[in-house]
Amino acid sequence: MYEFEFEKPSTIADAVKALGEEDAQALGGGQTLIPTLKQRLAMPSTLVSLSGIAEMRGVCPDGDAIAIGGATTHAEVEAATADSYPALSALAGQIGDPAVRNRGTIGGSLANNDPSACYPAAALASGATIVTNTREIAADDYFQGLFTTALDEGEIITNVRMPVPQAAHYEKFVQPASRFALVGVFVARFADGVRVAVTGASEEGVFRWSEAEAALAGNFDPAAIDGLSVDAEGMIGDLHGTKAYRAHLVGVITKRAVAAAA
Repeated sequence: MYEFEFEKPSTIADAVKALGEEDAQALGGGQTLIPTLKQRLAMPSTLVSLSGIAEMRGVCPDGDAIAIGGATTHAEVEAATADSYPALSALAGQIGDPAVRNRGTIGGSLANNDPSACYPAAALASGATIVTNTREIAADDYFQGLFTTALDEGEIITNVRMPVPQAAHYEKFVQPASRFALVGVFVARFADGVRVAVTGASEEGVFRWSEAEAALAGNFDPAAIDGLSVDAEGMIGDLHGTKAYRAHLVGVITKRAVAAAA
């Protein structure tokens, strides 16, 4: 590590002010940022911790949705949504290990937008709204590619509003060393249609599988996607699996998710 200043504001306004300083960096749970700092891949002069902002923690009902504070840990999401949104609770309970789940935050995960992270699939499939200190961003507009989002410099995710579907399930084919998704699929059925979000598979990060959504809207059954497939071109190919392997897994995992949700 190297020498840097550390700020822990207690309000969103103070956090925004601190992040306005030169070379300041927001710190959520630190599960990605701290290893990055250790490797000197990032060297901010000031870390601004968001964990002390009470208004950014917790889960509460919000009409037909649930509102989750950006600084809420994975473990807190798992416990608080077990009854209100079981599929999201199960997803949070599969992230990393207990140490990661008790430090990592939903806001940090969505801000980082790792191509194999779980929360982006939940947000995109749920049709979530990402609320920041300045605006609201629809999930369909928020995710913009590999580690890329619609967030501006210094913008903070203060809240995530997740509509609760009639039925949903997250199926994750785990990469055992990292516990990230080799392929993860979140399926959510609403009164007006079905949303299917895939993580871990594409070089462009999380994406919606529109062909599967159209098929499942008419028949919410695993058989509805028989014959459908995603193009292997553009899938991630690495030592854990080829492009074709991941493309095949998308179909397999989606069927499993639909069967469990149905």
